[in-house]
Amino acid sequence: MKGELRNQLQNKIDNLNKPKGSLGRLESLALQIGLIQQTLSPHLQHPCHILFGSDHGIEREGVSFSPREVTWQQMINYGKGGGGVNMFCRQHGFKLLVVDAGVDYDFDPVQHSHIIPRKIAYGTRNFLHEAAMTKDEWKRALDIGAEMVDKCHAEGCNIISLGEMGIANTSPSSILMHLLLHIPLEKCVGAGSGLPSEGVRHKYEVLKQSVDNFRAIGEDDGLVEKTAAYFMGYEMACATGAMLRAAEHRMIILVDGFIMTACMLVAMKMRPEVKDFAVFGHCGDEGGHKLMLDAMGAEPLLHLGLRLGEGTGAICAFPIVQSAVNMINEMDNFAHAEITKYF
Repeated sequence: MKGELRNQLQNKIDNLNKPKGSLGRLESLALQIGLIQQTLSPHLQHPCHILFGSDHGIEREGVSFSPREVTWQQMINYGKGGGGVNMFCRQHGFKLLVVDAGVDYDFDPVQHSHIIPRKIAYGTRNFLHEAAMTKDEWKRALDIGAEMVDKCHAEGCNIISLGEMGIANTSPSSILMHLLLHIPLEKCVGAGSGLPSEGVRHKYEVLKQSVDNFRAIGEDDGLVEKTAAYFMGYEMACATGAMLRAAEHRMIILVDGFIMTACMLVAMKMRPEVKDFAVFGHCGDEGGHKLMLDAMGAEPLLHLGLRLGEGTGAICAFPIVQSAVNMINEMDNFAHAEITKYF
């Protein structure tokens, strides 16, 4: 049945009144979305953006240019509409959900009512010395991500993007890239929010020691979930759970930059079919992002030098997804338009 639908979608795309293949990436994107939605006439409705926030124990090792308090300050700022993600959500009609999964701060439920309280702890543990989270915390984070996607799906959402706020979260992303894709660690470590060259070197040394410690205690046994729980932040684990649930609901998943690509990597290692639902929004400016995308066989839609995070690059890519859907639904075909089909 899937093969038959693929052929029907490809035939419809090839017979639109244009040279075959002339709309390039839009054509393959329309095919993917038609397969996701199991229809020849896909549509997009009620786009939602879920942003998970959490702090990281590894931040205490000086691996980030930004201080820890920026996490909670930005979480509050989203309620004022002043973040980059707010602007892009307004521009493209996304509903924004901001979730506290583990920020090291007590938000006022009245003053900060825009924040959905799901705090697991006040940040993860320092993975230089121990696992970032327990097995139970990992499962809870996955469930929180699934819960948020269920909420959006119940409102009619069929396309979702995910973002994060968590100072130092490029560090676990680099390690996951290294361990799960077998790319040398030095190629996985970048400047994050703006580290100078000596800062990047320090970050590399901390992460290398963390990986060595992880292996020394016998944890490096190839189990993806155990590896993810050892290094990930709560916000990353929530995003991974959200991706897994979104695929179950046959929703389009817009994947953002370095951190969210690392989460998609974990989700794909857990359930390879999740990749079928993923649209990679952009190739960011973090050093290892292109290497990670290439190793995953992912083709990003945009190359804008972005490295803000928050899910902004994924939302920026939304109009291209909309164009692909409009193409397959609104372009006429050769027969109806009475144009000679010349191929």
